[in-house]
Order: sequence, then C-alpha cells, then structure tokens
Amino acid sequence: MKVLVTGGAGYIGSHCLVELIQAGFEPVVFDNLSNASRESMARVEQITGQTVSFVQGDIRDAQALEGLFTAHRFDAVLHLAGLKAVGESVAKPLTYYDNNVVGTVRLLEAMTAHGCLNIVFSSSATVYGDPQTLPIDEAQPVGGTTNPYGTSKYQIERMLGDWAAATASARVIALRYFNPVGAHPSGLIGEDPQGIPNNLMPYVQQVAAGKLACLSVFGDDYDTIDGTGVRDYLHVVDLARGHLAALNKLAQMDPGKTAVNLGTGNGLSVLQLIHAFEAACGAPLAYKVAPRRPGDIAACYADPRFAQRWLGWSATLDLTAMCEDAWRWQSTNPSGYSPA
Repeated sequence: MKVLVTGGAGYIGSHCLVELIQAGFEPVVFDNLSNASRESMARVEQITGQTVSFVQGDIRDAQALEGLFTAHRFDAVLHLAGLKAVGESVAKPLTYYDNNVVGTVRLLEAMTAHGCLNIVFSSSATVYGDPQTLPIDEAQPVGGTTNPYGTSKYQIERMLGDWAAATASARVIALRYFNPVGAHPSGLIGEDPQGIPNNLMPYVQQVAAGKLACLSVFGDDYDTIDGTGVRDYLHVVDLARGHLAALNKLAQMDPGKTAVNLGTGNGLSVLQLIHAFEAACGAPLAYKVAPRRPGDIAACYADPRFAQRWLGWSATLDLTAMCEDAWRWQSTNPSGYSPA
C-alpha cells in the first residue's frame, strides 16, 4: 500500500513511518515543517534502511495537494498534520480552526477528486470534553469540548462522518489518542518541540537535562489521587502500531466512519509521571505548583477494550519504558534534531 502521511515529519509521524516501512508499506510524507524537521526523516531512514519520500507543503494549499495526488496514486491517507497545543489554542483559536479544520477540508477535496477514499485520522480524547464517567469508552458523548484544539478535532470528526455518509466506499477510522509520550528505543527519534514545550513529558525531559530550570505543575487541588491532573500516558511506539493496525483494518471494514480510543486504560497523575522520570534519569526534578490552566480537566483515561476487540491492538509498553526511552532520546539529543 502507498500511504500519504500528512505531518509525517513530526513526533508521532516519524514513529508511524518506522512501523509502516517495517511492515512493508510505502509512505509518502507531506509536511510544512512548521513544527518538524527534515532530520527526523533522515533518522527514520537510519532506523529502517529505507529512503523516505518527502514533499514539503501545507494541507491548506489546494494546488500543492493537487500536484501531490496527481504524482502519486495513494491507497490511503494517514492524516496527522495539525496544531496540537491546548493552551495555545485557547489564545489563538482562529489559527487552530484554519490549520486543522480548513486544512482537512482541502485534503478531503483532493482525496475525493482523485478517488482516494480511505483515511485514518489523528483525533484526540479531547473530543470527549470533561468526561461523564471513567474510563472513557467510545459510546460516551462527544462535542462538549473545553478548548479550541479539542473542538477542532471534534469538528473534523463530524466532517469526516458526513463525508463518509455522502461518499460511496469511503472508509474513515478516527483514532482518539490519549497522551503520547516516550521515544523510539533506538534514541534516534523523539519529540522535538520548537521553543518552550507545551506538553508535560518534553518539559520534564528538558528540566532533567538542565535546559529548563523548573517544571510547573498546573493545579494540585483536583479530585484525584494526589490533587494533580490524571491522564492516560501511552508510549508513542504503541501509538504508531495502533495506526498500522488501523490502516490494515481499512481494507476489511464496511464503508463509513468508526472512532477508536488508543490508550492504556491506566490513569497516572502528573506527580506520578514526574517521579517515574526521576527514577529513569537518576536525579530529582525541580517543580512548583501553579494555578490550573484554562481548558484543563481533572482526569481522562481510556477504556481500550474496543481497540483490542476491533483493531486487535493493545498497548504493551509500560511507564518505565516510556520514561527510559524518553530520557535516552533527550540525553543523547540535548538539542533535539538541531546541531548541539
């Protein structure tokens, strides 16, 4: 299968490329490199021994997409491109709707015009908003989102459902990620945020490496085990294997849209993650408690049973592996993909 991977040079995309290539897929990466690096694909080539086909472009650029779909006959699209920081989305909502929602409209137009009707979409557990019950299964209501990032993912899911209903033979799998962390065990690829990290694990990594002085824990008064926010942390290699399972499922499923949670089913607090990382790096981490952030919720973790049953996928890598692999990446690549 030839697969278009939008956002394929990014954190999750690079790990997906490794799994796709090793499984015999032929990926073509389309990425504007706004939060990614060409070096990540060189590292993927180093891991796999295969050349990665790359086209630089933006999913909002209809002309670029037309050229891409004219040059390649894709069997499916793995749609990862998009902005992903909750806090930034609250400050810049229009930027998020433009990149994430409008970009997906352009992508679906190009797919439809060229008869490529299979897509796996990078959605998010944020579509559930503040969950009514835990763990969260796919039957829980969606749309009560608490930030523009989550709303953009929800709107795209609605659009994909409508597109599938209106387009004979269209097949859509929306993967609702929980919290991807960690890095490839080789230490060659990992999360390389531009500027100050927006997500917890890369911030923890940079405090451990001495790049940042102190970690802020946003809120210690939630109704959780230790007052800090609880999330379902998932190793990025497990997540990438979930995408592989979804691409394989597209050919077997009935036309339409199906949403699937990708998570471990285990909720861990911010402090539990910090202490696990301290064990991995062998040193205490400086942190301070700060006020809650707008848009954050107390707890969010998956019921992963549908993914196990329908995709034949489940997470296999534990918190120790997540922290050890993340530290191996950070300690051997202190400046990420940039020269030290």
